[in-house]
Amino acid sequence: MNKAKDLLLYISVFVPMYMLLLIRIVIDIINDNLSFNVLNILNIITLIILISLGIIGLLINIKHSKQSSKKIIILSKENITDRHFLGYFSLLVLFALQLELSLVSDYILYILILILIGIVYIRNSLYYINPLLNILGYSFYDIVYTEEGKEDKLRAKIFYKGELVENKIYWVKIKNENFAFIDKNYDND
Repeated sequence: MNKAKDLLLYISVFVPMYMLLLIRIVIDIINDNLSFNVLNILNIITLIILISLGIIGLLINIKHSKQSSKKIIILSKENITDRHFLGYFSLLVLFALQLELSLVSDYILYILILILIGIVYIRNSLYYINPLLNILGYSFYDIVYTEEGKEDKLRAKIFYKGELVENKIYWVKIKNENFAFIDKNYDND
């Protein structure tokens, strides 16, 4: 995957947290718990930009990839969404609620933590850990498949909206072994 798409995909992981932080800051300003100062304005602008970039990045990776689809046959599948989602999402929520972003020190700490997590996320191809995709209805599968007309068994991690069916043909855009999307069921051409 190219680095810009990787970065946008990483930003999309935190869209739920960005939204929680944005709501929290706006409510605190409305209730006069926070002042409308430069740091809070910077926080609001930054969060709106990150939310926008995350959504755009997800759309680019799901819908507008220039990679061509290929037909595959799912030999076996295991829904492994629950293995990664709850622990990671809980961490995001706790992280978002504990920081006081109206303090410069917490704001800098927040940015540094996001950068460190980003380095690990991208370097280790952890694309499948994305709570936003699960919120949008995608499940995460570990599959064994063959390409139509070939005999080699391959393995991939796939996002799919719905329940995958074994021994059925699907169109898929496999970006790498850690990240792919089912385009559509072959029967729905």
